[in-house]
Amino acid sequence: MAATVRVQSQIWVRKLAVPWLLCGVRRYASSNFKAADLQLKMTQEPHKKPDASKPLVFGKTFTDHMLMVEWDERQGWGRPRIQPFQHLKLHPACSALHYSQQLFEGLKAFRARDRSVRLFRPWLNMDRMLRSAVRLSLPSFDRAELLECIRRLVEVDKDWVPDWSGASLYVRPVLLGNEPSLGVGSPSRALLYVILCPVGTYFSGDILRPVSLLADPAFTRAWVGGVGDCKVGGNYGPTVFVQREANKKGCDQVLWLYGPDHQLTEVGNMNIFIFWTREDGVLELVTPPVDGVILPGVVRQSLLDLAQTWGEFQVVERRVTMQEVMRALAEHRLREVFGSGTACQVCPVHSILYQGKHLHIPTMEHGPELVLRFQKELSSIQYGARDHKWMLPV
Repeated sequence: MAATVRVQSQIWVRKLAVPWLLCGVRRYASSNFKAADLQLKMTQEPHKKPDASKPLVFGKTFTDHMLMVEWDERQGWGRPRIQPFQHLKLHPACSALHYSQQLFEGLKAFRARDRSVRLFRPWLNMDRMLRSAVRLSLPSFDRAELLECIRRLVEVDKDWVPDWSGASLYVRPVLLGNEPSLGVGSPSRALLYVILCPVGTYFSGDILRPVSLLADPAFTRAWVGGVGDCKVGGNYGPTVFVQREANKKGCDQVLWLYGPDHQLTEVGNMNIFIFWTREDGVLELVTPPVDGVILPGVVRQSLLDLAQTWGEFQVVERRVTMQEVMRALAEHRLREVFGSGTACQVCPVHSILYQGKHLHIPTMEHGPELVLRFQKELSSIQYGARDHKWMLPV
């Protein structure tokens, strides 16, 4: 199995057309941890696995083990280890706490119909995690080696992968600066760890529940030249206040707008898609481009890839403004609006509160045909018994 993963990883790395910067800051280039050096210490106090009859609240239940790798400027990366789940020990001046030198990822492992466990497109998460690390001046790492360590961790705790409909094992890698100083700069110490969390279906009862959005240009999630395209903690904490404002106005989520023309960027913590008929009569699926303002989501890329293979309508990455959306609504050309993300996969939108007006989005009246088709295709790939190039066996 390990040899197979290494071969797959080598093929994946060869396919990447990545600038040298993504290989990491040069002073880190000779220091990488190896999955072959992985140490394993099993817990002596295993916890009870979740009960399928009880709901799984996202992020509240954790497995028995975690992956841990430490780094310092002089010695480089230490040996990776899988150990019992435990609290972290951080210096009070930890740079992650004071200056947000912290990033994370989110991916999932699924139990297929044949009982096997597989990770969904994890190499895309490794690519994004490395880009985020470079942007925050955190130590570089070998993506293939980290992926193999994660695979081994999931293998150790594979009994925690739920086997009921819509459930999965959420994988959360974290990399943080642990500089024991209040000075601002590249950290001399860092900590990489991975924890696992069994999660249930995003929609209760497997019923697709549409969400309403607050689109207020007074709030901005990210901006050109910032870190909107990186999965860093600093992108998320400040959004909680705006989420509460949306809830006060009867909305479920926030539609983040950008620029004087009110461009659509993201929905809450999800990417956004619009399915409509253009003014020239062409059926089109459009999503904002990866231009530094939005996060390049793994599910986002998967929906684009699926739609491209179907070849039934135009698939476009371009900027979309609220004026375009309102014009399409007025001319009855708008069919479906939905978000995409690791937590929910695909989430339909039925209403947008914009400039004091509630805009009804006819997503549900149209099936939602495309949303349900994407959900079915993703589910077939993630839970299906057949092999698929997007799935990495554990």
